[in-house]
Amino acid sequence: MIDQRAAAEVLKKIEADRIRFLRLQFCDIQGQPKNVAIPAKQAEKALTEGIYFDGSSIEGFARIEESDMLLVPDPASFAVLPWRPVDDRVARMICDVYTYDEKPYIGDPRYILKRALEQAHQQGYVFNTGPELEFFLFKMIEGQPSLIPQDYGGYFDFAPIDLAEDVRRDIVLALTEMGLEVEAAHHEVAGGQHEIDFKYSDALTTADRVITYRIAAKTIALKQGLHASFMPKPVFGIAGSGMHIHCSLFKEGKNAFYDPDRPRQLSDLALYFIGGLLSHVRGLTRLANPTINSYKRLVPGYEAPVYVSWSVTNRSALIRVPAARGNSTRAEFRSPDPTCNPYLTFAGMIAAGMDGIANRIEPPPCVDKNIYEMTPRERKKVKIETLPEDLPAAMRDLRKDRILSATLGPHIMENLERITTLEWDSFRTAVHSWEHAQYLNKY
Repeated sequence: MIDQRAAAEVLKKIEADRIRFLRLQFCDIQGQPKNVAIPAKQAEKALTEGIYFDGSSIEGFARIEESDMLLVPDPASFAVLPWRPVDDRVARMICDVYTYDEKPYIGDPRYILKRALEQAHQQGYVFNTGPELEFFLFKMIEGQPSLIPQDYGGYFDFAPIDLAEDVRRDIVLALTEMGLEVEAAHHEVAGGQHEIDFKYSDALTTADRVITYRIAAKTIALKQGLHASFMPKPVFGIAGSGMHIHCSLFKEGKNAFYDPDRPRQLSDLALYFIGGLLSHVRGLTRLANPTINSYKRLVPGYEAPVYVSWSVTNRSALIRVPAARGNSTRAEFRSPDPTCNPYLTFAGMIAAGMDGIANRIEPPPCVDKNIYEMTPRERKKVKIETLPEDLPAAMRDLRKDRILSATLGPHIMENLERITTLEWDSFRTAVHSWEHAQYLNKY
């Protein structure tokens, strides 16, 4: 299961870096990072035999009667945690999850993505992704996160209006030490909102890096008395946080989306891929926007795309094709938010895009008008639909989507359905502060 030459290299690094503990990291079905910590002396066993753990305690994993799971580290993911003290160094490795009989576990989101990517690879394609994660920095009060932003700066502001320059710098330095190539960092549009962008890579590597990004941001922020929140819409009336995903297919080292001789210099394959994304986007929304709060962001008026459309330059469209061409040709999927499980989201995207290619699904006409300013009648005339309005609606669309359901498999689908039902029942029966303000004095 593990390349022993790569394993030997990791063991050398562990000794050279004087690592004392290893965190064997994996994700549950909701994209929450989990880990089992082992002393460095157990590293050789982990890299040759794997480490058993109780999978029945993890959301969306095994039932109690089939709880024994095996963590198998990926040597390529080895990274020292830069925020740990030099005299107590800790490293992490991201793991694949196997069953007790050493078969890939069908409930492991990382395996779901690897399986989807392999199907594309069999046709010669490499699926690259480059996400842009936004997040808020809120003040901690008496040890608990508040909704008070660290600053009230705006887009591209800098100190003294932007008070987070040092925090962003420390996050960037941590990410760089862990192997990410950071391309830009800046203040976003809302007070206390920020974005750090790292270079694209193959989808599996990028999914691992999304999890690393979220862990690093939260850890560094907490060290400075702040809470980093990736909640899509933490505060009513201001912009929410998205995770725009730039994506492309490469074949034989060349960008398969680029064709200098075609209109807009987009290949037929690029158009079919976009057509596939749009034709499956309602079901894909359940993966890309997985929380009840996600749908508080997906409303008109705050730059979040809600209309099923595509454009070359129009930022109100769901899918935008940025101006860069050549090997930088790509599609930008703008509706996902940073609470999504990147493994499942990327798996859904490649499945949708490859279905578009296989069936030559033409995208609808390119929309260059500002869709937010169009009337409902104008949108209806050009057949622009909207995304699902809430989590249960998105789950229903995912259930009806045979391609995405098959990509995820019955185990993942059943657990997504269960989580949706539990969260929606809890939400719809709770009494909210809005109801107190609306009804308490009136009735």
